[in-house]
Amino acid sequence: MKCILSLFILLSGFCITASAQQTTNIDNALLLDYYQNQRFTDAYNYLKATYPEPVTEIKALSNLAYTAQMSGKLADAETYYQRVYDKDSSNVATLFSLGSINVSRGNNLKAINYYKKILLRDSTNFNVYKQLANLSQNVADTANYSKYLQKANAINPQEPDVAYDLDLLYVAFKKYDKAASVLDKAIQADTANLLLQKGKAQVTFLLKKYPETISVCMKLIQAGDKQAAIVNWLGISYFNLKQYKQCIAAFQLSAGNMQYEATFYYIGMSYKALKDQVNAITFLQKAITDGISPNINNYYSEIADSYEQLHFPKNALTAYQKSLQFKENPLIYYLLGNLYDSELKNRKNALRYYKKFLAAKPDEKQQTYVEYSKSRIAALNH
Repeated sequence: MKCILSLFILLSGFCITASAQQTTNIDNALLLDYYQNQRFTDAYNYLKATYPEPVTEIKALSNLAYTAQMSGKLADAETYYQRVYDKDSSNVATLFSLGSINVSRGNNLKAINYYKKILLRDSTNFNVYKQLANLSQNVADTANYSKYLQKANAINPQEPDVAYDLDLLYVAFKKYDKAASVLDKAIQADTANLLLQKGKAQVTFLLKKYPETISVCMKLIQAGDKQAAIVNWLGISYFNLKQYKQCIAAFQLSAGNMQYEATFYYIGMSYKALKDQVNAITFLQKAITDGISPNINNYYSEIADSYEQLHFPKNALTAYQKSLQFKENPLIYYLLGNLYDSELKNRKNALRYYKKFLAAKPDEKQQTYVEYSKSRIAALNH
């Protein structure tokens, strides 16, 4: 742990040796102990007490900036780093720190400006392009997001995070061949990266390379990834290759909430191709049910009520009947009976729906409607 911390401090450019500023003496052993035990707040307070203002020496400012940053005092850290930058604008490490601090503080546009300044000195810095891509995405700058991702990928095509993000971007713009090329280069360096493999499964599916899609999806599933998207790509690929039994088996890997209209459709059509009409009907019916909002009967009943308020009884009648097509509701029978009775003066149908309402065994909350229906049935029978 001590070696790692020492290396990190060294690479960060913040040495813990005594400053040449004035005649200040630093207790190196104490400061080293603070760093190694990650007591950065203590280190920061110690340095603030040791270096009297105005602090002008770069190493002293750097030490103060670093300990302030590591102890979470980001505003103080930014102030110190800015003072370092004002003295040495060529210091790339300082620009990185200013960029990082502003990212942490949510100042994305300010961070972008600092990273752009690094590019003026180092136009081939992969990490800068990666950061600029992430920041451009945060500020919804799609054009620069694409540009920086492509720059980063060109510098290091094997880095998986950038490759995957660029793949998603190409897929969004339907540039599937480019997405496949990006993924292939990254996968060559890391064949076990499941995120890249998932991207590959999607791209091969979109390119209608179904045998390859099946191969990649099976690797993912064997690795324990049975997400709905992967199962769908696998199942649909089998279906398009007319391997119907495998299609059904693939979709059976999904369960409960992972199955939906398209799943039921492909299973139903696979059974149909296998001449199993009973299961075909079962699953196609499930597709219909899943494809329809469970509230659509309520929507039609509300439409019907509005038509009644407008005194358009025939329109209301049609809407109530539509509601019943999607879900039986005892109250709709009552409303139809009342509509036939009071508005349309159709005695026969009024009796029919009042009786249907009573036969549907409405709950206790509808007892008033029950009593009224009974009274109207008695009156209409005379």
